[in-house]
Amino acid sequence: MRRLLLTRLLWAIPVVAVVVIVNFLLTRLVPGDPLVAIVGEYPVTPEYLAEIRHNLQLDQPLAIQLVSYLWAVMRGDLGFSFVNQQTVLSLVLQRAQASLLLLGPALLLATIVGLLFARISIARRGSGRVLLSAIVLFGFSVPVFWLGQMLIVLFAVKLHWLPAQGMASMRGVHGALATGWDFFLHWIMPGFTVGVFHVAVIARVAQASLRDAMSQDFVITARAKGISERAIFWRHILPNALLPVITVIGYNFGAALTGTIMVESVFAWPGLGTLLLNSITNRDYPVVQGIFLLSGSIIVLVNIATDLIYGFIDPRIRSGYSGGR
Repeated sequence: MRRLLLTRLLWAIPVVAVVVIVNFLLTRLVPGDPLVAIVGEYPVTPEYLAEIRHNLQLDQPLAIQLVSYLWAVMRGDLGFSFVNQQTVLSLVLQRAQASLLLLGPALLLATIVGLLFARISIARRGSGRVLLSAIVLFGFSVPVFWLGQMLIVLFAVKLHWLPAQGMASMRGVHGALATGWDFFLHWIMPGFTVGVFHVAVIARVAQASLRDAMSQDFVITARAKGISERAIFWRHILPNALLPVITVIGYNFGAALTGTIMVESVFAWPGLGTLLLNSITNRDYPVVQGIFLLSGSIIVLVNIATDLIYGFIDPRIRSGYSGGR
């Protein structure tokens, strides 16, 4: 496992470096002048504009700006947000916590629900397959921004059951239980919107993987020994069927992280999505680069974690990185 971890970390270094360089170049190619967002409509002198441009190093050649940015990133300095008047690192980490609070539970519940539906579709072949097909069709076809708006209209506007937007009540609540319940009420609709697509993906992959695992020789041998069906499922079928599910979860984590941008915009969730849209609008280059760098790093780390889980579940992968021992 140590060799597997070391190999993946060594591969992650050039990947993150490429992400940093590409993000820097893409943000510089975006049309518009960030000084317009800084100065606004106030009349200023050309000398003042030149001073601001010099302080932000926008008057330097692109190659010099890139080298300066790479050196700053290696020192842990992601720059300063001239729109939010805050360091980029603290701002991005603060918003990332909100995004992970939305995304993490949604993916966890989507995994559990997807596996449950896959199990039902195999146990009850007739009605279970119809149910799974309906869930997959709905999850793949419905746009998240439309679903979020429909949920707001139904549960917030019409029924007044759930809050429409935000992460917490503006009036504030007191006590740990009240705070947790208030967060849960705000999380239900955006969490459901994020998780719908992933339930469909995980259920579809898990169904095929479970069906393949059930036809293997070790399952037939276990049944011949008189082991109960429940024990066979939990001890033999499910562990062998989890590898494709883990793959699809790790692969879709990046899509889920970027997909929350629309969900956060619909529900005014104070995460990376709303911050990214505002930063692009205001040409806040340092924040855009910081968000892309953090998102890329998280995706790389999730893929490393996926490989480690692979090695933990399947001993053959561990032996392949330990010289066959």
